[in-house]
Amino acid sequence: MNRSSHFIVGAFVAAVAFALTGSATAQAADYKIGFVNTERLFRDATPAKRAQQKLEKEFAARDGDIQKVSKQVRDLQAALEKDGVTMSDSERRNKERDLANLSRDLQRSQREFREDLNLRRNEELASVQERANRVIQQIAESEKFDLILQDPVVYASQRIDITDKVIKALADK
Repeated sequence: MNRSSHFIVGAFVAAVAFALTGSATAQAADYKIGFVNTERLFRDATPAKRAQQKLEKEFAARDGDIQKVSKQVRDLQAALEKDGVTMSDSERRNKERDLANLSRDLQRSQREFREDLNLRRNEELASVQERANRVIQQIAESEKFDLILQDPVVYASQRIDITDKVIKALADK
C-alpha cells in the first residue's frame, strides 16, 4: 500500500473514531468494535498454512532444478578459477562462454520462478482472505459487532482483537 492509501485509511479510521467519541459518553459503551490482525491470520490460520504447504510442494521441483543449475555455475566458475591459467585460450574462452550462458539461464530461471511463485502466492492469499472475510462477517453478525477493522491500524487493544476467533473459525471449516 502506498503512502496516500495509508493516509486515506488512517483518515477514515480517525473519522470513525471521532464519530464514535463525538457521541454522548453513555452511548460510546453501546458500540462493539473488533480488530483482526491480518499478518497473524496469514501466518497462523489453518487455510494459510495449507496454502503455504501447497505452494512449497508445487514449486519444489523447480526450486530443485534451479539449485542444480546454481551448483553447476559455481562448479564451472571454480574450475575456471583453478584451471584457467593452464587452459588454452580457446578452451578458456569456451568455458567462459559456457559460464556466461549458464549464468544468464540461471538468472532468467530464478526471475521466472520468483514471478510465478509470487503470482501463485497472491492467488492463494486472495482465497484465504476471501474465506476470512466471510468468517469475519459471520462473527460480526452473530456477535453483533458494529465495526471490525483490519490492518493497517496504528493501535488496537487486546480487548477488541478477535484474530484468535477468526483463526479458530477458519480451522473449523
